[in-house]
Amino acid sequence: MFLARALVTVLLFSIFFSIALADEPLPLVSGVELQPLAAQVERVRQALNVLGVPLRKEQIGALEAAANVKDEREGVKQIQAALDPLCLVSVTINPESRVKAAVGPASKTLVQQGWSVFLVKVDNEAGVTSELRCESPNAQPLYKASSGSAEPNRTVSTADESQRWMDLAMYNSQPLTQALSGLALEYRIVQIYSRDVGAREATLSFNAGQGTQDLGFRSDVPILFNSRPAVEVVLDVIDNDGGPVMGQFTFRDSQGRIYPSMTRRRPPDFFFHEQIYRRGGESVMLPPGEYEVSYSRGPEYRILNREISVPETVSHRESFQLERWIKMAEHGWFSGDHHVHAAGCAHFDSPTEGVMPVDMMRHIEGEDLNVGCVLSWGPCWYFQKQYFEGKTSQLSTPQHLMRYDVEVSGFPSSHAGHLCLLRLKEDDYPGTTRIDQWPTWCLPVMQWGKEQGAVVGFAHSGHGLAVDDTTLPSYRMPKFDGIGANEYIVDVVHGVCDFISAVDTPIVSELSIWYHTLNCGYTCRISGETDFPCISGERVGLGRAYVKLRPDEPLDFDNWVEAIRDGRSYCSDGLSHLFDFTVNDLGVGEKGADGRTSVLATKSGGSLRVKVRAVAMLEEKPREDIRKKRLDVRPNWHVERARVGDIRKVPVELIVNGQSVEMREIEADGSIQDLTFDYKPTESSWVALRVFASSHTNPVFVEIDGKPIRASKKSAQWCLDAVDVCWNSKLPKIREEEKEAAEAAYEKARQAYRQILAESTGN
Repeated sequence: MFLARALVTVLLFSIFFSIALADEPLPLVSGVELQPLAAQVERVRQALNVLGVPLRKEQIGALEAAANVKDEREGVKQIQAALDPLCLVSVTINPESRVKAAVGPASKTLVQQGWSVFLVKVDNEAGVTSELRCESPNAQPLYKASSGSAEPNRTVSTADESQRWMDLAMYNSQPLTQALSGLALEYRIVQIYSRDVGAREATLSFNAGQGTQDLGFRSDVPILFNSRPAVEVVLDVIDNDGGPVMGQFTFRDSQGRIYPSMTRRRPPDFFFHEQIYRRGGESVMLPPGEYEVSYSRGPEYRILNREISVPETVSHRESFQLERWIKMAEHGWFSGDHHVHAAGCAHFDSPTEGVMPVDMMRHIEGEDLNVGCVLSWGPCWYFQKQYFEGKTSQLSTPQHLMRYDVEVSGFPSSHAGHLCLLRLKEDDYPGTTRIDQWPTWCLPVMQWGKEQGAVVGFAHSGHGLAVDDTTLPSYRMPKFDGIGANEYIVDVVHGVCDFISAVDTPIVSELSIWYHTLNCGYTCRISGETDFPCISGERVGLGRAYVKLRPDEPLDFDNWVEAIRDGRSYCSDGLSHLFDFTVNDLGVGEKGADGRTSVLATKSGGSLRVKVRAVAMLEEKPREDIRKKRLDVRPNWHVERARVGDIRKVPVELIVNGQSVEMREIEADGSIQDLTFDYKPTESSWVALRVFASSHTNPVFVEIDGKPIRASKKSAQWCLDAVDVCWNSKLPKIREEEKEAAEAAYEKARQAYRQILAESTGN
């Protein structure tokens, strides 16, 4: 429990303990019945207790005495005498329901980065029973989440930002009612947050619904506030090895309010986040009071909670020791999120600009991502592309790399599927100066990327591939009407698709199309992504790819992205891990038969020895808010979905040709467990492991007697049918001059699947 309500210290000198002498007393309201007024005032008193700013004993005593006097008029007068000095504003609603407001006598003192509480006196001559609203141009949002459209939104100027220094909110929750009671006199509560320190003027405007504003602007009240400085709280952020590090922090007061205020934030703190990121030795400004702090550093760390007390002082210091439950880099596996953005979607009021590389680097470090790929895309293209260097950013550290590349999204080919183009040397498609000049289908773009040595794949793969089915693989046919791995069904045949993205869209949609093409013998890999902050604005690295670097390989972008291409990796939510996966001692992504990566040559009748190191971390108590959700509702991948009943175990499944053939349960307590499976294949097969729906390895491709994988006639038929569905969906948006080449490419895919269907032996 908190020792005291947050921000009590602020209010000791602001509202309830001091009265501005320069303001005249408010006019008395008469003709009010004592009993309902006393009842309403009692609810106000209780609400102030809830907000952590109780009235003084003498004020409570005065109100209790007023409620019990025999002369009702005197009782009403005494209530006003007790509460009027605490009122910031007096609001009058005249018989025509017009609202006017006047400044009250309460001290106009605020606190930087904190909330202050004031009373509002309401003289309701009209008996209005609608909600009393308070607005201010100084409290309009600095930023708003954009729609992701390529159309630019309004840009916030420096002048705009300086004027929007506050937040305000009427407190209408229990024990108060949301609407006015209709009583001739009542008191309401307004809360005001100040971003800044010093003298600040704000105009407050009150209304009780459409048409109630006074025509002479008398409902507008200019008020000069004085905002006292907050406390600089210096944070010592200590990693498990004892060194300083970047961590993530969420500060809440006793009312659950987030600090710093989310709507007043400036980069690198994002307004759509609860958390902020701070390196050891950096600080956050907090008002004096009690706070509950949640702190961590990505999914390889435990989420810890503690309470702190910020005293009335200039500077205060708090130390936070982070706690890892695993460090995959120590095992040679390095995490990355190949799909994050610095602009668009949830990013700020002007998605055409967004935030700077230094802001993104802070978030990459704060989530302990070894690699972060920041992709410029349609809405922010012309601004963010200036940060493309064709190499790793100079802001990178030895253990945290950042590189700017491209997502083909908001481009003419987007209807056929968004593309992640990683390790580009040139980010402008040949012969173009504007994005509307790019191709209207995906294959030419992927071919161009591959020609310059890029690693390319489809983003947020499940979009457009949804089916009402939870079996894997699903044989139901999706509409291919979205922006995920739609044209993948064609492009994988042409050998230009290195990976298909997962973790950020429904798992059945992602894995089904991938399983079907693997059953046909194609070897595209899987990789994890977040698509921050579009699909998820929660944090970078919610979806991750972990890649294995050899002992003699340094962590650099080339090594990391080539491991994605080769499948020397697994994808995960970071809460379960399947690493050092081998089949007959061939490691996933390692060179096998004829120098081909992940290809194991064996003879019929032989057995496979499958090994993996598995580890997972579940909270001891099940999270019903996650595991009861449908698979197509976010979070799409989360270790909680894998929990066995109510116990702290998850299943590790051996997947052969898309089917689960064996399963082992492991304790999800953070302990690494070595697992071995023995399996005897009857045909050439792909072999992988998964914790559904939390992590999935890339496959090892087992060729028996030199025969290609032709694991399923049903999969081959599905792929063949899917080409036609995709063609009919995408054709209307392909330029006329590109249709002949597109049709030829689709026909080549049909021919390939027909041949595979004829060669397939499985069901």
